[in-house]
Amino acid sequence: MKILMINKFLHPNGGSETYIFKLGDCLKSQGHEVQYFGMEHEGRCVGNRVNAYTSDMDFHGGSKLSKLTYPIKTIYSAEARKKLRLVLEDFQPDVCHLNNFNYQLTPSILLEIAKWKKEGHPCRVVFTAHDYQLVCPNHMCSNPGTGENCEKCLGGHFLNCTKGKCIHGSTAKSAIGTLEAMLWNGCGVYKNIDVMICCSEFLKTKMDTNPLFAGKTLALHNFVDRIPYEKAEKKDYVLYFGRFSREKGIETLIRVCRELPEIPFIFAGTGPLEGALAGGPNIQNVGFQSGQALENLIRQARFSVYPSQWYENCPFSVMESQLYGTPVLGADIGGIPELIEAGKTGELFESGNADQLKQKIQALWENRELTARYSENCAHVRFDDVDTYTGKLLKLYRGEGL
Repeated sequence: MKILMINKFLHPNGGSETYIFKLGDCLKSQGHEVQYFGMEHEGRCVGNRVNAYTSDMDFHGGSKLSKLTYPIKTIYSAEARKKLRLVLEDFQPDVCHLNNFNYQLTPSILLEIAKWKKEGHPCRVVFTAHDYQLVCPNHMCSNPGTGENCEKCLGGHFLNCTKGKCIHGSTAKSAIGTLEAMLWNGCGVYKNIDVMICCSEFLKTKMDTNPLFAGKTLALHNFVDRIPYEKAEKKDYVLYFGRFSREKGIETLIRVCRELPEIPFIFAGTGPLEGALAGGPNIQNVGFQSGQALENLIRQARFSVYPSQWYENCPFSVMESQLYGTPVLGADIGGIPELIEAGKTGELFESGNADQLKQKIQALWENRELTARYSENCAHVRFDDVDTYTGKLLKLYRGEGL
Protein backbone atom coordinates (compact mmCIF):
# COMPACT_ATOMS: atom_id res chain seq x y z
CA MET A 1 0.00 0.00 0.00
CA LYS A 2 1.17 3.54 -0.79
CA ILE A 3 0.61 6.08 2.00
CA LEU A 4 1.20 9.82 1.70
CA MET A 5 1.65 11.43 5.11
CA ILE A 6 0.65 15.09 5.04
CA ASN A 7 1.76 17.39 7.86
CA LYS A 8 2.82 21.04 7.81
CA PHE A 9 6.10 20.34 9.64
CA LEU A 10 8.46 17.68 8.33
CA HIS A 11 11.08 18.22 11.03
CA PRO A 12 10.99 17.36 14.76
CA ASN A 13 8.64 19.98 16.21
CA GLY A 14 6.11 18.30 18.49
CA GLY A 15 3.79 15.39 19.11
CA SER A 16 2.27 15.38 15.63
CA GLU A 17 5.70 15.00 14.05
CA THR A 18 6.73 12.21 16.44
CA TYR A 19 3.48 10.49 15.46
CA ILE A 20 4.03 10.63 11.68
CA PHE A 21 7.72 9.68 11.86
CA LYS A 22 7.19 6.61 14.05
CA LEU A 23 4.08 5.59 12.15
CA GLY A 24 5.86 5.99 8.82
CA ASP A 25 8.81 3.90 9.98
CA CYS A 26 6.49 1.15 11.21
CA LEU A 27 4.52 1.10 7.95
CA LYS A 28 7.72 0.90 5.91
CA SER A 29 9.00 -1.95 8.08
CA GLN A 30 5.86 -3.86 7.11
CA GLY A 31 6.52 -3.40 3.40
CA HIS A 32 4.35 -0.36 2.68
CA GLU A 33 5.57 2.68 0.76
CA VAL A 34 5.47 5.98 2.64
CA GLN A 35 6.20 9.48 1.42
CA TYR A 36 5.63 12.87 3.06
CA PHE A 37 4.31 16.25 2.01
CA GLY A 38 4.57 19.52 3.94
CA MET A 39 6.75 22.61 4.26
CA GLU A 40 10.39 22.87 3.31
CA HIS A 41 12.68 23.52 6.27
CA GLU A 42 16.39 23.30 6.95
CA GLY A 43 15.69 20.56 9.50
CA ARG A 44 13.40 18.50 7.24
CA CYS A 45 14.13 14.79 7.76
CA VAL A 46 11.47 13.10 5.61
CA GLY A 47 10.15 13.86 2.14
CA ASN A 48 8.91 12.72 -1.23
CA ARG A 49 10.52 11.50 -4.45
CA VAL A 50 9.94 14.66 -6.48
CA ASN A 51 11.13 17.01 -3.70
CA ALA A 52 7.94 19.08 -3.84
CA TYR A 53 7.24 21.10 -0.68
CA THR A 54 5.65 24.43 0.12
CA SER A 55 7.76 27.41 1.14
CA ASP A 56 8.58 27.66 4.83
CA MET A 57 6.27 30.08 6.62
CA ASP A 58 7.83 31.66 9.68
CA PHE A 59 5.10 33.65 11.43
CA HIS A 60 7.62 35.02 13.92
CA GLY A 61 10.21 36.18 11.42
CA GLY A 62 10.50 36.83 7.69
CA SER A 63 10.37 40.03 5.67
CA LYS A 64 7.74 42.74 6.05
CA LEU A 65 6.35 41.82 2.61
CA SER A 66 5.96 38.17 3.52
CA LYS A 67 4.18 39.12 6.75
CA LEU A 68 1.70 41.20 4.74
CA THR A 69 0.85 38.22 2.52
CA TYR A 70 0.58 35.68 5.33
CA PRO A 71 -3.10 36.41 6.16
CA ILE A 72 -4.10 35.36 2.64
CA LYS A 73 -1.72 32.39 2.52
CA THR A 74 -3.00 31.02 5.81
CA ILE A 75 -6.49 30.72 4.35
CA TYR A 76 -5.77 29.46 0.82
CA SER A 77 -2.54 28.22 -0.73
CA ALA A 78 -2.25 27.85 -4.50
CA GLU A 79 1.35 26.79 -3.93
CA ALA A 80 0.32 23.91 -1.66
CA ARG A 81 -2.17 22.66 -4.26
CA LYS A 82 0.39 22.86 -7.05
CA LYS A 83 3.17 21.12 -5.11
CA LEU A 84 0.81 18.46 -3.74
CA ARG A 85 -0.38 17.69 -7.28
CA LEU A 86 3.22 16.91 -8.28
CA VAL A 87 3.49 14.41 -5.45
CA LEU A 88 0.09 12.84 -6.16
CA GLU A 89 0.85 12.32 -9.84
CA ASP A 90 4.26 10.83 -9.15
CA PHE A 91 3.50 8.68 -6.08
CA GLN A 92 -0.10 7.67 -6.86
CA PRO A 93 -0.99 7.03 -3.19
CA ASP A 94 -3.70 4.67 -2.03
CA VAL A 95 -4.14 6.75 1.13
CA CYS A 96 -3.60 10.39 1.99
CA HIS A 97 -3.17 10.59 5.76
CA LEU A 98 -3.64 14.18 6.92
CA ASN A 99 -2.37 15.48 10.24
CA ASN A 100 -1.79 19.16 11.12
CA PHE A 101 -2.35 21.16 7.95
CA ASN A 102 -4.30 24.35 8.79
CA TYR A 103 -2.68 27.77 8.25
CA GLN A 104 0.57 26.60 6.63
CA LEU A 105 -0.78 24.09 4.06
CA THR A 106 -4.43 25.20 4.40
CA PRO A 107 -7.55 23.08 3.75
CA SER A 108 -7.18 23.96 0.06
CA ILE A 109 -5.10 20.77 -0.25
CA LEU A 110 -8.34 18.83 0.25
CA LEU A 111 -9.70 20.46 -2.91
CA GLU A 112 -6.69 19.18 -4.85
CA ILE A 113 -7.03 15.67 -3.46
CA ALA A 114 -10.76 15.68 -4.33
CA LYS A 115 -9.97 16.90 -7.85
CA TRP A 116 -7.33 14.20 -8.30
CA LYS A 117 -9.77 11.53 -7.12
CA LYS A 118 -12.44 12.71 -9.58
CA GLU A 119 -9.91 12.22 -12.35
CA GLY A 120 -10.01 8.51 -11.69
CA HIS A 121 -7.58 7.93 -8.83
CA PRO A 122 -9.19 6.01 -5.94
CA CYS A 123 -7.69 7.21 -2.67
CA ARG A 124 -8.79 7.07 0.96
CA VAL A 125 -8.46 10.29 2.96
CA VAL A 126 -7.77 9.75 6.65
CA PHE A 127 -7.29 12.58 9.15
CA THR A 128 -5.81 12.33 12.64
CA ALA A 129 -7.09 15.14 14.85
CA HIS A 130 -4.27 16.02 17.23
CA ASP A 131 -6.23 18.97 18.66
CA TYR A 132 -9.52 20.88 18.31
CA GLN A 133 -8.48 22.92 15.24
CA LEU A 134 -11.44 22.04 13.00
CA VAL A 135 -14.01 23.06 15.64
CA CYS A 136 -12.05 25.79 17.50
CA PRO A 137 -9.87 28.29 15.59
CA ASN A 138 -7.28 28.56 18.39
CA HIS A 139 -7.16 24.72 18.52
CA MET A 140 -7.27 24.48 22.34
CA CYS A 141 -10.88 25.23 23.33
CA SER A 142 -9.39 27.66 25.83
CA ASN A 143 -9.41 31.46 26.04
CA PRO A 144 -5.78 32.63 26.39
CA GLY A 145 -6.86 35.85 28.07
CA THR A 146 -8.85 34.32 30.89
CA GLY A 147 -7.21 30.90 30.90
CA GLU A 148 -10.67 29.36 31.06
CA ASN A 149 -11.85 26.46 28.92
CA CYS A 150 -14.24 27.65 26.25
CA GLU A 151 -16.69 25.91 23.94
CA LYS A 152 -18.31 28.99 22.40
CA CYS A 153 -17.14 28.18 18.86
CA LEU A 154 -18.44 24.62 18.90
CA GLY A 155 -21.28 24.09 16.49
CA GLY A 156 -19.80 26.59 14.02
CA HIS A 157 -20.12 29.80 16.06
CA PHE A 158 -16.63 30.96 15.04
CA LEU A 159 -17.22 34.70 15.49
CA ASN A 160 -16.63 34.08 19.19
CA CYS A 161 -12.96 33.60 18.37
CA THR A 162 -12.70 37.21 17.20
CA LYS A 163 -14.78 38.50 20.10
CA GLY A 164 -12.54 36.75 22.61
CA LYS A 165 -9.24 37.55 20.84
CA CYS A 166 -8.56 33.85 21.17
CA ILE A 167 -5.53 33.62 18.89
CA HIS A 168 -2.47 35.09 20.64
CA GLY A 169 -4.70 37.75 22.23
CA SER A 170 -4.86 39.55 18.88
CA THR A 171 -8.05 40.80 17.25
CA ALA A 172 -6.42 40.71 13.79
CA LYS A 173 -5.08 37.16 14.11
CA SER A 174 -8.33 35.99 15.65
CA ALA A 175 -10.29 37.54 12.76
CA ILE A 176 -8.12 35.64 10.27
CA GLY A 177 -8.67 32.41 12.20
CA THR A 178 -12.41 33.09 12.27
CA LEU A 179 -12.50 33.74 8.53
CA GLU A 180 -10.52 30.57 7.81
CA ALA A 181 -12.88 28.45 9.90
CA MET A 182 -16.04 30.02 8.49
CA LEU A 183 -14.86 29.69 4.88
CA TRP A 184 -13.81 26.06 4.94
CA ASN A 185 -16.58 24.82 7.18
CA GLY A 186 -19.10 26.80 5.16
CA CYS A 187 -18.05 25.36 1.80
CA GLY A 188 -18.02 21.82 3.16
CA VAL A 189 -14.45 20.99 2.17
CA TYR A 190 -14.10 18.56 5.08
CA LYS A 191 -16.65 16.23 3.47
CA ASN A 192 -13.68 15.00 1.44
CA ILE A 193 -12.27 13.30 4.55
CA ASP A 194 -13.36 9.67 4.87
CA VAL A 195 -12.31 8.98 8.47
CA MET A 196 -11.40 11.26 11.37
CA ILE A 197 -9.28 9.65 14.08
CA CYS A 198 -9.67 11.31 17.48
CA CYS A 199 -7.04 10.51 20.11
CA SER A 200 -9.66 10.47 22.89
CA GLU A 201 -13.35 9.86 23.34
CA PHE A 202 -13.51 13.38 24.76
CA LEU A 203 -12.11 14.91 21.57
CA LYS A 204 -14.58 12.84 19.57
CA THR A 205 -17.50 14.41 21.47
CA LYS A 206 -16.23 17.89 20.55
CA MET A 207 -15.64 16.99 16.90
CA ASP A 208 -19.13 15.51 16.73
CA THR A 209 -20.64 18.93 17.45
CA ASN A 210 -20.12 19.50 13.71
CA PRO A 211 -22.82 17.41 11.97
CA LEU A 212 -20.51 16.93 8.99
CA PHE A 213 -17.94 15.20 11.18
CA ALA A 214 -20.27 13.14 13.40
CA GLY A 215 -20.54 10.20 11.01
CA LYS A 216 -16.81 10.10 10.28
CA THR A 217 -15.17 10.17 13.72
CA LEU A 218 -13.78 7.37 15.84
CA ALA A 219 -11.68 7.37 19.00
CA LEU A 220 -8.27 5.71 19.02
CA HIS A 221 -5.78 6.55 21.75
CA ASN A 222 -2.26 7.41 20.66
CA PHE A 223 0.40 4.72 20.73
CA VAL A 224 3.33 4.71 23.15
CA ASP A 225 6.65 2.91 23.04
CA ARG A 226 6.57 -0.59 24.46
CA ILE A 227 7.78 -0.37 28.08
CA PRO A 228 8.49 -3.60 30.00
CA TYR A 229 7.09 -3.53 33.52
CA GLU A 230 9.74 -3.70 36.23
CA LYS A 231 9.01 -3.60 39.93
CA ALA A 232 11.16 -0.77 41.27
CA GLU A 233 12.07 0.27 44.78
CA LYS A 234 9.96 3.31 45.52
CA LYS A 235 11.46 6.44 47.04
CA ASP A 236 9.74 9.08 49.10
CA TYR A 237 8.67 11.78 46.67
CA VAL A 238 5.72 12.79 44.51
CA LEU A 239 6.56 13.53 40.87
CA TYR A 240 5.34 16.00 38.27
CA PHE A 241 6.98 15.75 34.86
CA GLY A 242 6.00 17.88 31.91
CA ARG A 243 5.63 21.49 30.92
CA PHE A 244 5.59 24.22 33.59
CA SER A 245 2.69 26.30 32.28
CA ARG A 246 -0.63 27.66 33.42
CA GLU A 247 -2.88 25.32 31.45
CA LYS A 248 -1.05 22.33 32.94
CA GLY A 249 -2.31 23.31 36.41
CA ILE A 250 1.18 24.10 37.73
CA GLU A 251 0.05 27.12 39.73
CA THR A 252 -2.55 25.04 41.55
CA LEU A 253 -0.08 22.23 42.22
CA ILE A 254 2.62 24.59 43.55
CA ARG A 255 0.09 26.18 45.92
CA VAL A 256 -0.79 22.73 47.25
CA CYS A 257 2.89 21.77 47.57
CA ARG A 258 3.50 24.76 49.84
CA GLU A 259 0.58 23.66 52.05
CA LEU A 260 2.07 20.17 52.43
CA PRO A 261 5.64 20.92 53.65
CA GLU A 262 6.09 17.38 55.00
CA ILE A 263 5.79 15.85 51.48
CA PRO A 264 8.78 16.08 49.07
CA PHE A 265 7.87 16.99 45.48
CA ILE A 266 10.11 16.65 42.43
CA PHE A 267 9.35 18.65 39.29
CA ALA A 268 10.99 17.58 36.02
CA GLY A 269 10.52 19.81 33.00
CA THR A 270 10.71 23.36 31.79
CA GLY A 271 8.36 26.18 30.88
CA PRO A 272 7.30 29.78 31.48
CA LEU A 273 6.35 29.23 35.15
CA GLU A 274 9.67 27.70 36.16
CA GLY A 275 10.40 30.67 38.43
CA ALA A 276 7.30 29.93 40.52
CA LEU A 277 8.95 26.74 41.79
CA ALA A 278 11.69 28.63 43.62
CA GLY A 279 11.65 29.04 47.39
CA GLY A 280 9.79 25.92 48.42
CA PRO A 281 11.90 23.77 50.79
CA ASN A 282 9.94 20.65 49.81
CA ILE A 283 10.06 21.41 46.08
CA GLN A 284 12.99 20.19 43.98
CA ASN A 285 13.18 21.28 40.35
CA VAL A 286 15.50 18.94 38.42
CA GLY A 287 14.82 20.62 35.08
CA PHE A 288 14.19 18.89 31.78
CA GLN A 289 14.97 15.17 31.90
CA SER A 290 14.95 12.45 29.27
CA GLY A 291 16.10 8.92 28.65
CA GLN A 292 17.25 6.78 31.57
CA ALA A 293 17.28 9.71 34.01
CA LEU A 294 13.60 10.42 33.41
CA GLU A 295 12.73 6.72 33.49
CA ASN A 296 14.37 6.36 36.90
CA LEU A 297 12.52 9.40 38.24
CA ILE A 298 9.18 7.97 37.12
CA ARG A 299 9.79 4.38 38.24
CA GLN A 300 10.95 5.40 41.73
CA ALA A 301 8.22 7.93 42.52
CA ARG A 302 5.50 6.92 45.00
CA PHE A 303 3.00 8.39 42.55
CA SER A 304 2.86 11.11 39.93
CA VAL A 305 0.47 14.05 39.63
CA TYR A 306 -1.05 15.33 36.41
CA PRO A 307 -3.06 18.43 37.40
CA SER A 308 -3.98 19.81 33.98
CA GLN A 309 -6.67 22.47 33.73
CA TRP A 310 -7.31 22.45 29.99
CA TYR A 311 -8.96 19.87 27.76
CA GLU A 312 -6.06 17.43 27.46
CA ASN A 313 -6.66 14.64 24.99
CA CYS A 314 -4.21 11.78 25.36
CA PRO A 315 -1.22 12.95 27.44
CA PHE A 316 1.79 10.65 27.12
CA SER A 317 2.87 11.45 30.68
CA VAL A 318 -0.22 9.77 32.12
CA MET A 319 0.32 6.64 30.04
CA GLU A 320 4.08 6.47 30.56
CA SER A 321 3.81 6.85 34.32
CA GLN A 322 1.56 3.80 34.63
CA LEU A 323 3.62 1.75 32.18
CA TYR A 324 6.67 2.46 34.33
CA GLY A 325 4.74 1.17 37.35
CA THR A 326 3.85 4.49 38.96
CA PRO A 327 0.20 5.31 39.70
CA VAL A 328 -1.21 8.68 38.65
CA LEU A 329 -3.33 11.23 40.46
CA GLY A 330 -4.89 12.96 37.48
CA ALA A 331 -7.28 15.82 36.87
CA ASP A 332 -10.74 14.66 35.86
CA ILE A 333 -10.79 16.64 32.63
CA GLY A 334 -10.61 15.99 28.89
CA GLY A 335 -9.26 12.58 27.96
CA ILE A 336 -7.28 12.05 31.19
CA PRO A 337 -9.92 9.91 32.96
CA GLU A 338 -9.96 7.58 29.93
CA LEU A 339 -6.35 6.63 30.69
CA ILE A 340 -6.58 6.01 34.45
CA GLU A 341 -8.56 3.21 36.04
CA ALA A 342 -9.60 5.14 39.15
CA GLY A 343 -9.22 3.06 42.28
CA LYS A 344 -6.87 0.63 40.53
CA THR A 345 -3.98 2.41 38.79
CA GLY A 346 -4.51 5.84 40.28
CA GLU A 347 -7.14 8.36 41.25
CA LEU A 348 -8.88 11.44 39.88
CA PHE A 349 -9.64 14.87 41.34
CA GLU A 350 -11.69 17.81 40.16
CA SER A 351 -9.53 19.89 37.84
CA GLY A 352 -8.52 23.21 39.41
CA ASN A 353 -9.85 22.25 42.84
CA ALA A 354 -6.83 22.89 45.09
CA ASP A 355 -8.56 21.65 48.25
CA GLN A 356 -9.47 18.31 46.69
CA LEU A 357 -6.01 17.95 45.16
CA LYS A 358 -4.44 18.56 48.56
CA GLN A 359 -6.69 16.00 50.23
CA LYS A 360 -5.97 13.39 47.57
CA ILE A 361 -2.19 13.90 47.70
CA GLN A 362 -2.18 13.73 51.49
CA ALA A 363 -4.34 10.59 51.57
CA LEU A 364 -2.20 8.78 49.00
CA TRP A 365 1.03 9.82 50.71
CA GLU A 366 -0.15 8.51 54.07
CA ASN A 367 -1.36 5.18 52.66
CA ARG A 368 1.76 3.41 51.44
CA GLU A 369 -0.10 0.09 51.10
CA LEU A 370 -2.63 1.66 48.75
CA THR A 371 -0.02 3.24 46.45
CA ALA A 372 1.95 -0.04 46.45
CA ARG A 373 -1.21 -1.89 45.34
CA TYR A 374 -1.87 0.71 42.63
CA SER A 375 1.72 0.28 41.47
CA GLU A 376 1.32 -3.49 41.21
CA ASN A 377 -1.90 -3.01 39.25
CA CYS A 378 0.05 -0.92 36.74
CA ALA A 379 1.71 -4.16 35.61
CA HIS A 380 -1.57 -5.00 33.87
CA VAL A 381 -2.00 -1.65 32.09
CA ARG A 382 -2.05 -1.95 28.31
CA PHE A 383 -1.84 0.84 25.77
CA ASP A 384 -1.25 0.30 22.07
CA ASP A 385 2.35 0.27 20.89
CA VAL A 386 3.08 1.43 17.35
CA ASP A 387 2.74 -2.07 15.86
CA THR A 388 -0.70 -2.65 17.38
CA TYR A 389 -1.81 0.86 16.44
CA THR A 390 -0.59 0.41 12.87
CA GLY A 391 -2.60 -2.80 12.55
CA LYS A 392 -5.76 -0.88 13.47
CA LEU A 393 -4.83 1.98 11.17
CA LEU A 394 -4.38 -0.32 8.18
CA LYS A 395 -7.98 -1.45 8.62
CA LEU A 396 -9.08 2.17 8.35
CA TYR A 397 -6.86 2.65 5.32
CA ARG A 398 -8.67 -0.27 3.67
CA GLY A 399 -12.09 1.12 4.61
CA GLU A 400 -12.79 -1.51 7.26
CA GLY A 401 -14.02 -0.93 10.81
CA LEU A 402 -11.83 -1.39 13.86
